[in-house]
Amino acid sequence: MESLDAWERDLQTTAAANARSQTDVSDKRIEVQNPVVELDGDEMTRIIWEKIKEELIFPFLKLDCKYYDLGLPSRDKTDDKVTYDAAHAIKKYNVGIKCATITPDEARVEARTAPSVTFLGGTVFREPILCKNIPRLVPGWTMPIVIGRHAFGDQYKAMDRVVSSMGKVELVFTPADGGEKQRHAVFDFKKSGGVTMAMYNTDESIEGFAHSCFQYALMKEWPLYLSTKNTILKQYDGRFKDIFQSIYESDYKEKFEARKMWYEHRLIDDMVAQVLKSSGGFVWACKNYDGDVQS
Repeated sequence: MESLDAWERDLQTTAAANARSQTDVSDKRIEVQNPVVELDGDEMTRIIWEKIKEELIFPFLKLDCKYYDLGLPSRDKTDDKVTYDAAHAIKKYNVGIKCATITPDEARVEARTAPSVTFLGGTVFREPILCKNIPRLVPGWTMPIVIGRHAFGDQYKAMDRVVSSMGKVELVFTPADGGEKQRHAVFDFKKSGGVTMAMYNTDESIEGFAHSCFQYALMKEWPLYLSTKNTILKQYDGRFKDIFQSIYESDYKEKFEARKMWYEHRLIDDMVAQVLKSSGGFVWACKNYDGDVQS
C-alpha cells in the first residue's frame, strides 16, 4: 500500500506539472489542432519525459495531451484496463507518444501482455526521424528505413525450461478432432541437463503481419523486404516466406508493379549486409526477435 500511495502522489505531481507547464508560458506558442495521446512509462523514463515536455515541447506548442499512465502500478491498479483505454484513445486521436515501460517479472508476464501488442495486435512499425544536424550511424543512409516488427509469438510467447537431469524432450501435437497424436523427438539429454524451448506462431497472425507490411510499403511508395532464416528453420521461417509470397502474388503484385515498387525475401544475414550498404528508403519486415534487435 505504501508503494501504491507513493505512486498516486507521483501521478498527482505529474499532472500538476503538466498543467503548470502548459499555462506558465507565452501565448505565442504554436497551437496544435488535434489532441495527442500521452502514454507514460516506468522509472527514469517518467523523469526524462517530464523534462522533454517542460523544456522542449510546452514552451513552444499549445498541445492538448490525453494522459494515460502505463506504469506497472497503474496497470496493476486498473487490472490493465488503462492499456486498453489508451489503445482506444490512440484509435480516436490517431497519434500516441509512448514512453518505455518496464520489463515485468514472470508473474506479471503471465498476467499482462506487452502494451504495444495490445495497441497494435501484432505489428509495430518504427521509422527514424532524420535531422540534418544529427550525424547518422551509417553516413550513406540518406533516407529512413522503416522496420516492421511482427510483435506476436516466437520467443516472446515461448515455453522455455531448464532440464535438470538426463532424459528426452519431445514435441507433441494433439489434434482437436481427436486424431492420433504426433510426436517428434527434440533431443535426448544423455550426459547432463540443459535448456529447452518450444515456440509458435499462427497463420492468421502472419497473414495480418504481411498485409500490414504490404499496405505500409504502398503508403510510403517504398519497396518491401522480408528477412528470415528459412535455410535453417525450413518449416517455421519457411511459413513466413510462403505466406508473404502468396499474399503478394494474389493481392499486391499488380499494385507494386504499377508504382515501380518491388517485394523481395532475403536471408537475415544477407539483409543486414545489404542494409548497411544501402541508402535507405524501404520497409523491412522482420520476425519478432529480429525486429526487436534491428530496430
